[in-house]
Amino acid sequence: MAGLLRAAATWGLFPWRGYCSRGTQLGVSRCAWGSVGGRAEGELSKGFVEALKAVVGSPHMSTAAADREQHGHDESMHRCQPPGAVVWPQNVEQVSRLAALCYSQGVPIIPFGTGTGLEGGVCAVQGGVCINLTHMDRILKLNPEDFSVVVEPGVTRKTLNTYLRDSGLWFPVDPGADASLCGMVATAASGTNALRYGTMRDNVLNLEVVLPGGRLLHTAGPGRHFRKSAAGYNLTGLFVGSEGTLGLITAATLRLHPAPEATVAATCAFPSVQAAMDTTVHILQAAVPLARIEFLDEVMMDACNRHSRLTCSVAPTLFLEFHGSERALAEQIERAEEISQHNGASHFFWAKEAEERSRLWAARHNAWYATLALRPGCKGYSTDVCVPISRLPEILVQTKEDLKASGLTGTIVGHVGDGNFHCILLVDPEDAEELRRVKAFGEHLGRRALALHGTCTGEHGIGLGKRQLLQEEVGAVGIEIMRQLKAMLDPRGLMNPGKVL
Repeated sequence: MAGLLRAAATWGLFPWRGYCSRGTQLGVSRCAWGSVGGRAEGELSKGFVEALKAVVGSPHMSTAAADREQHGHDESMHRCQPPGAVVWPQNVEQVSRLAALCYSQGVPIIPFGTGTGLEGGVCAVQGGVCINLTHMDRILKLNPEDFSVVVEPGVTRKTLNTYLRDSGLWFPVDPGADASLCGMVATAASGTNALRYGTMRDNVLNLEVVLPGGRLLHTAGPGRHFRKSAAGYNLTGLFVGSEGTLGLITAATLRLHPAPEATVAATCAFPSVQAAMDTTVHILQAAVPLARIEFLDEVMMDACNRHSRLTCSVAPTLFLEFHGSERALAEQIERAEEISQHNGASHFFWAKEAEERSRLWAARHNAWYATLALRPGCKGYSTDVCVPISRLPEILVQTKEDLKASGLTGTIVGHVGDGNFHCILLVDPEDAEELRRVKAFGEHLGRRALALHGTCTGEHGIGLGKRQLLQEEVGAVGIEIMRQLKAMLDPRGLMNPGKVL
């Protein structure tokens, strides 16, 4: 065990054989879409397990089957073998020692936050060690005058906003799930407020990252939290959206925003998907400063009515929210309502009280569970794309027609203010033909978005499920540059292997 720990500083001298028990070697498992891949024969050697315990302590390391299975998947349909062990480091020093130890022995490293991803980003396709960062859950420093905060990876967005409640500030990036903030950085998360406040790419100022061999990097320099810089390469941006393939994010400096003086939300129904999308485009072209504009098709509205006990019309619907002063909101509401009515909107419902607004947005955020309730016993598959605003009506109308023609049960919901929407499809995991149709639908939707000069994913990420689409999106040169960057930072390919590339 002592030898294993000493070896961490010279990882390049050690072969893969140190990872597995005698007589076995861990290879890449066959990770089938929508099914459980074959398990590797090898297990972590006893000496290596003892070395992990020496770093984090026995209570913070597990090889129990239940813990390994829990950490071997996210909310997606992707299933692979579980990791060989799960560890819960308590501080950045332990993360650094774990990374050095794993790299010295050729052991794959899989970062884990809250497990709420939707593209298989935490699947252990080569086994290895899952590093669960949720025990590092401190808010390290609040700089209210500079509108910034430093958080550890276990802090979730709801925890942060509760902490900020009396400061007059908030963190608006809101993917729905109460995800960990550093996990949101790793996946370049977005959400309902992105229209006004941007995505994680717009709200990360600095990152503390443990690199694969254990070195510590501050992407903008230790302690720095400036708003803009022209100093060299954008290392912070490199790690936002890297999905755990380049390093372990152990702290993030985030940009905060003033809490709005007044907020009003509204819903309105439309006679067709086309009318709802035309309204979205016209409101944006009129420069109405919306905070959120969300689309729910009639199937989604029916599901939300049932699940969240709403009484909205079962029709294509927009959810809108306005932030600002009382006077400004009155003008924004008037203009938005005028545009909506011009496109045939009806059944306006205005929610000015906090309780009413919370009820509406809780229903929107529970869209996943509302969809699952439409077909009990089935699993959910969610995919997303993003296109230029001008192409949004076209792709949504076409997608709605495709969904009807496919015979699949599914809903459409999206952050249409920035051209991003999701399809949530229900599938019987035991029905191979249905699985095939769901996969084909997702691939066709991704390629349709690419044909309209969009992206195959607006916020879910690439993970396991969209690697081929990423190649089609960025081209051969783009993929080659990404591979070179990956090889430079992770020459042994041990950081979350099998994801993105």
